[in-house]
Amino acid sequence: MRRDAASIHQGINTLSQVMEVLSFLEPAQRSTKLLLSVFLLALCLFCSSNSLARETFTISYGGVSAFQAPVWAAKDLGLLEKYGLNAEVVMIPGSSRGIQALIGRSTQFAQGDGPAAMNARLQGADVVIIAGSLNKFPFSLVARQNIRQPSDLIGKKIGIVNFGGSNELAVVSALKEWSIPRQSITLLPSGGASSRLVALSTGALDATVLAPPETTKAKQMGLSLLADLSDLKARFPLNVIMARRDFVDKNRETVKRFLRAFSEGIHMLATDKNKALGVYARRLKLQDNALLSDTVNFFSGKLSDPPRVDRQGMENAVELISKNTTTGKVKNLMSEVLDETLINELEAEGFFRNLNRH
Repeated sequence: MRRDAASIHQGINTLSQVMEVLSFLEPAQRSTKLLLSVFLLALCLFCSSNSLARETFTISYGGVSAFQAPVWAAKDLGLLEKYGLNAEVVMIPGSSRGIQALIGRSTQFAQGDGPAAMNARLQGADVVIIAGSLNKFPFSLVARQNIRQPSDLIGKKIGIVNFGGSNELAVVSALKEWSIPRQSITLLPSGGASSRLVALSTGALDATVLAPPETTKAKQMGLSLLADLSDLKARFPLNVIMARRDFVDKNRETVKRFLRAFSEGIHMLATDKNKALGVYARRLKLQDNALLSDTVNFFSGKLSDPPRVDRQGMENAVELISKNTTTGKVKNLMSEVLDETLINELEAEGFFRNLNRH
């Protein structure tokens, strides 16, 4: 943005200097002077717009899970370019690393989970959440064939990615709704989805949480899909967009253009199956039509359109964080980290209403 201001300033100075020279021309040359002035003004504006177009923004996402698709769609469907942004989409594994890159100004936007932004805020980083694409747990609880109902989980081992994340909260929330004591099962950190699927098939685990396309693979292996955890009452900010507060304040229109692209990407994933199939196939490197179709069908009804962050989900995330911190700053954490003003403005402008008309 500094380069844009400098270009405009330089152009105005140049125009002023030329106008000063032209003031000495004879009256008969006034028309030429006027035409030249208009030309120079247009040239200044052109240079300024070119400077803006050359500025590149970087958007990070946290992995290759299918729920990362909203930023993929914004890039792959040409929506960032549609709204005038020259932007790159890069993978930075894990929300915590994504936050570090954001704070370090290597990126301007980060897609990750809500608690990552909250923890960063508690540590003094001026990070805000400006949108959310997924407020439900996009998982199914998959179990060995002998486990047919939730009560069969008592005394069993359930694999999760790690403690303190959405996997753990999804399982704990499910147990609570099923009136199963937390201490009656064993939660084991077991790595990524592929590793947990293997552990489940060999009997090292009795159950785990998976999302498409792994759930489709689990069905093909004869494993039991015990429950769709997106049906739980509990909500959680699993996929949000984060930015630095100072960047949002200084570049509000740019941020709104990004949110338009992001929102339209979500809308296309939910309403245009062919485009959604293309995005998932390219990014997940899948050619299996059954896996792709199941992935599209699973997520199409779970993405938040418009991309508002669920406040109950934020409260659940605050509760999760409060159990692992002794700081007294947790009380006002949600109001400090959640900025809904940009989404509110887009809604007031009729942007989401117009999307639904197409």
